[in-house]
Amino acid sequence: MKLGIVGLPNVGKSTLFNSLTKAGAESANYPFCTIDPNVGIVAVPDERLKLLGDFYHSKKVTPAVIEFVDIAGLVKGASKGEGLGNQFLANIREVDAIVHVVRCFEDSNVIHVDGKIDPVRDIETINLELIFSDLEILERRIAKTTKAARMDKTAAKELELQQRIKAHLEDGKPAISLELENEDEEAWMQEYNLLTAKPVIFAANVSEDDLADDGASNPHVQAVRELAKEQNSGVFVICAEIEQEIAELEDDEKKMFLDDLGIEESGLEKLIKASYELLGLMSYLTAGEDETRAWTIKVGTKAPQAAGKIHTDFERGFIKAEVVNYKDLLESGSYAGAREKGLVRMEGKEYVVKDGDVILFRFNV
Repeated sequence: MKLGIVGLPNVGKSTLFNSLTKAGAESANYPFCTIDPNVGIVAVPDERLKLLGDFYHSKKVTPAVIEFVDIAGLVKGASKGEGLGNQFLANIREVDAIVHVVRCFEDSNVIHVDGKIDPVRDIETINLELIFSDLEILERRIAKTTKAARMDKTAAKELELQQRIKAHLEDGKPAISLELENEDEEAWMQEYNLLTAKPVIFAANVSEDDLADDGASNPHVQAVRELAKEQNSGVFVICAEIEQEIAELEDDEKKMFLDDLGIEESGLEKLIKASYELLGLMSYLTAGEDETRAWTIKVGTKAPQAAGKIHTDFERGFIKAEVVNYKDLLESGSYAGAREKGLVRMEGKEYVVKDGDVILFRFNV
């Protein structure tokens, strides 16, 4: 999974990126300190992996990973070259979802590019820049498709869709909210890689005082939540400064630190949960002496396609899947014990994989 982090300058975007990835992107109290896109790979925290790794005495434990791409703070007119311009938007065209960091804290020491805190206005500023960037891409596409449409009926249908998207964007609406009529339109939309066609998760960046009640008493956070609801977007509350402190701690210290603050999860855990939910993702597991590993798939994936995540041969030559729930396996004391209790099932091509399944695939190529 790949997530792009966007936001205005000085909203805590690079501070958050630093703490999530420990990649050390430069962070400073002035706009445009992030000149190149910063990329960081983060392991998805998954307690099941540790338990299974210990259970099998695995030589290697491999978690699922998320790739974060942090781009320079966008300002009004970025798509027309203001600030550092539109060049950075290309860096997030390949992401699965956009994490939009919104400032919801007051601090006279940290300047705001528009002078005062107004998260709804900030979100609209960024959304407009993403729309303008998409229009530019679309106009080039339309010019190309128009030529082909004179001779080709399929191209003529695609041109109709492109013009519908263009009108939709010109109304100030993101491409994701346009109703698509058939599978062809869905495939074309995916091909265009429009920024506003990607799901969005808002990260409401608050002060430490607002963390314990998850921003419930912060009117800025409430405004973001209402807007997110309207746009079918995800939202989670985070304090980028606290995340930076957490990033420096060992795992056992993290737990104590979070307990002292009265919060259950770190911002990274909240973000991963929100992004998995928004994108309809989950993990199944493979486990053994050599390696215990998590594999990220879409909810609703059938066994052969899940096997294909490991290797295309597994999908091509799929015979069956031996499946056991990770809790049942651990409680049984051994794989043989789980099998004796009838907890290991043989599943075929139509089996829909469930979160937390431990699977051994049988295949023949």
